[in-house]
Amino acid sequence: MDRPLGQQARWLGSPWARGVAAALAGAVPALTFPAPSWWWLAYACLVPWLLLVRTAPTYGRAALDGWLGGTGFILAVHQWLLPSLHIFILVLALLLGALWAPWGLLVRALLGGAPGAARCAAALVLVPSGWLMVELVRSWEYLGGPWGLLGAGQWQVPPALRMASIGGVWLVSLLIVAVNTALAELIARPAARLPAVAGLLVCALAVTAVWFWAPVPRAAGTVRIAVVQPNLTGTPAERLARSETLTRSLAGRGVRLVVWGESSLSQDPADHPALAARLAALSRRTGAELLINADSAHAGRPGISKSAVLIGPDGPTGDRYAKMRLVPFGEYIPFRSLLGWATRVGKAAPTDRLRGTAPVVIPVAAAGGLRVGPLVCFESAFPDMSRHLVRDGAQVLVAQSSTSTFQGSWAPAQHASLAALRAAETWRPMVHATLTGISAVYGPRGEQIGERLGTDRSTAAVYDLPLAEGTGPYTRFGDWAVYGAMGALVLAGGYAGLRAALSRRSAPARR
Repeated sequence: MDRPLGQQARWLGSPWARGVAAALAGAVPALTFPAPSWWWLAYACLVPWLLLVRTAPTYGRAALDGWLGGTGFILAVHQWLLPSLHIFILVLALLLGALWAPWGLLVRALLGGAPGAARCAAALVLVPSGWLMVELVRSWEYLGGPWGLLGAGQWQVPPALRMASIGGVWLVSLLIVAVNTALAELIARPAARLPAVAGLLVCALAVTAVWFWAPVPRAAGTVRIAVVQPNLTGTPAERLARSETLTRSLAGRGVRLVVWGESSLSQDPADHPALAARLAALSRRTGAELLINADSAHAGRPGISKSAVLIGPDGPTGDRYAKMRLVPFGEYIPFRSLLGWATRVGKAAPTDRLRGTAPVVIPVAAAGGLRVGPLVCFESAFPDMSRHLVRDGAQVLVAQSSTSTFQGSWAPAQHASLAALRAAETWRPMVHATLTGISAVYGPRGEQIGERLGTDRSTAAVYDLPLAEGTGPYTRFGDWAVYGAMGALVLAGGYAGLRAALSRRSAPARR
């Protein structure tokens, strides 16, 4: 028999102890991401938080438990930002953690007390839907972007990658939260086990059906590419010299495209003929075109931007892409007039980078016109950007990154893992090339190709990249899982409002 809610709440101790427990419970899901990569923990990682919130004595306390748990989650997932942002990371965590306050209310309403079978069944749909709305809102680039989406921790699990090809990382997140909700119901309300067990069976059957019957990309040959990782954070001249040496070692190996990492150059070769000539000589020597990245000003335009620039045997081809989505506080400060003080307590951006205006698909002549879709840095975290590039005709996705500021932390591994999700979602291989590691390459099903280049490697690695044909369900239909979650919440809210209105109308008649 279930204990009264008030008795359960008393067991949780003082409000301060409860707050600490909420923050710790919210931090547990961070262990599912690299570097720990305990992916299996994802399917139970929310259970302590759910059980805590459902015992909240009031709805206000449930909202606070959601807020503090969200704060713990943001701090744990982004703990590698502490050396750069210092105390400001706590301010950011508190601001973003507030997004989980409504989710706490939803959990308390659906799982609190002694819910019957109907309410437990509703929770299996609405609790995951509410979580997805939190992920959606915080994915807005001005709030930090979609770093640490719960489904992204499944980047090395083939069935989860197959699910991502159907509904993106959003569908994987929905599945994970549904499993956690069902487990919490089994623990908290054994008398209502039927909907929980049914929910687990539905999740298992859905994954099984997708694994055996979902469409898969068709093989379309291979292309030989190389990643140059100098692993050198010295002066721009030293970095360029090391990258040149590594690139020259690729001569005679049949490489058609060489990819350098983010900020591999501090000058734009289009504005510096001598630099352009050096890079063109590398292209002629290797027989490949070079996709470099310039963190620099561009002639005729004030300010600095980060641009992917293609270099052929005659120099810059004219094909280039400027980064559109910038890292908050790292490359610009949102609402600088209000939050500019962050530059005084950490390593926040002293000036704002310029934004690009549109995505670009770049043809590589040396690879037979292979169409490449470039992304820069944390743009690889945004599912919509890679999907739009593929819909525009990209055959290969390339992310140029640099996590040199965060060497020795979880950041390089977290960042590299995102490429597996983007590849699986789009049915297109993805190259994640960095200055200092971790660089990695993934095939069109999200499978790892060749070796990962760790943060201790300075090398040029060659990969035979498998190409694919066809348009995957997620590329074709987009964020249908998100819209479905929105629809479920709207319908549930409308139903609850109608019931409340009818209850108020019938109350005078009963009196």
